[in-house]
Amino acid sequence: MGKQFCLSGIKNLAGQTLWYGLPSITSRFLGYLMNLSLPLFFSEPAVTADLTLVYAATAFLNILFTYGMETAYFRFIQGENRSTLYSTLSITLFITTLVFSFMLWINQDQLVGWARLEASPELIQWMIGILFFDTLSTLAFAKLRQENRPRRFAFAKMATVVINVSVVVVCLGIIPRYFPAWITISQRGIEWYLIGNFLGSIGTLLLLLPELKQVQPILDTVLLKKVLQYSWPLVIVGMGGIVNDMLSRLLYQFVVDLPVEEAKHELGVFGNIIRLSIVITIAIQAFRLAAEPFFFNRSKDKNAPEIYARVLKYFVIVCCFLFLCVSLYIDIAAWFFEAINRERWKEGLYVVPFFAMANILLGIYYNLSIWYKLTNRNLTGAFITIGGALITIVLTIFLIPRFHYWGAAMASFSCYLFMLVVSYALGQKHFPVPYPVKRILFYLLGSTGLYLLHRSLVTWYTNPIFNLSLASVLLLLFIGVVKKTEKKEWAVS
Repeated sequence: MGKQFCLSGIKNLAGQTLWYGLPSITSRFLGYLMNLSLPLFFSEPAVTADLTLVYAATAFLNILFTYGMETAYFRFIQGENRSTLYSTLSITLFITTLVFSFMLWINQDQLVGWARLEASPELIQWMIGILFFDTLSTLAFAKLRQENRPRRFAFAKMATVVINVSVVVVCLGIIPRYFPAWITISQRGIEWYLIGNFLGSIGTLLLLLPELKQVQPILDTVLLKKVLQYSWPLVIVGMGGIVNDMLSRLLYQFVVDLPVEEAKHELGVFGNIIRLSIVITIAIQAFRLAAEPFFFNRSKDKNAPEIYARVLKYFVIVCCFLFLCVSLYIDIAAWFFEAINRERWKEGLYVVPFFAMANILLGIYYNLSIWYKLTNRNLTGAFITIGGALITIVLTIFLIPRFHYWGAAMASFSCYLFMLVVSYALGQKHFPVPYPVKRILFYLLGSTGLYLLHRSLVTWYTNPIFNLSLASVLLLLFIGVVKKTEKKEWAVS
């Protein structure tokens, strides 16, 4: 009975993950299609370098703007008046967002100089606008997640996607082709990605007005103090996580020890090839959106540890499948760049599988990290993240100048592995969960072995048909092994 209850909960989590992931999957997929179209319009990857840098900076600043309010909302909703909590946090977030945005605005000249954006300083302004409106939507989205309303969540998120894609298609595709006299439009180039994002953020906020109207003029300072005491370590956790995820993109052109134009070229290549592993990132993002409220809501169940263990196992299975989809068919991207005579864009493709596996380790860490959130040991989580961030910083500075793309990949992998191991060890001490470690290692090492086997054979025999056929056979082999291994447990459901 307990196992059936556990599997029922996991199925519910899987369904919500799909709904939460729908806008992310669509957004990232369309975004990557647009990135693949860039070589058709621009012969050099350096064109996208500034966009890569701005989005990396946006990820860092988003942590500061939201300062753990989402997780705090899920944590305190169980024991506090919901209306008072929602209103207090929303008002506080609105005030701090105004302050942070104003500080960035008056210092944008310094930001332009530091980021080497003298050729396109307006990118900073669009970045500030995106941060402002996205932050105001934060708690409204958290409310939808906590109330288990994934369809409305997905609909609101999709507004940003639709508006963003529409602006980019019209202003970078249709207008330059059919209205070439509009020189001012075509000269802006990559800026339209940020303009589309900005307009999409506004559209999303408007769709969330029903949730925003539920904010009452209530500011409970006693409650706010409790929330901030809980949430401030999450800023360090979040910042460390972004350091580990985005630092290589943020610092690449500054540490690679190349002339400015060549450094921008490598950053442009790096920013684009890393998106090939985006399917893993999407899976992790979708899972986190559904899992965080799920874990908190299930924390009082007597079967909670067993549920968490099974969730992690199925998460790893899905991620390993996605890893193989990316890695076994990586040559398709190389053939695309070759077909359009843009071979410089395929530099660094060999590190994509390594990044994909590193992202799986990060996803496992996110699963394991529930222990310190449930036991109010967020400061411990902050220290783990700081340790990972230090590893990332040191390896980024020392490895990228020597190994370039490969150095960035090694830095990310080492960081996530460290965080995973430390979090698992401490979690088993303070909040024991019977994770199936041997089974998880079997899937991780098995999928890695299948990729290495494929790469070895296609290097020996370079026929494209053989390449794709072998990839498909190995992918089906992995699926078959999973079905046989998990057959007994699935039969229970």
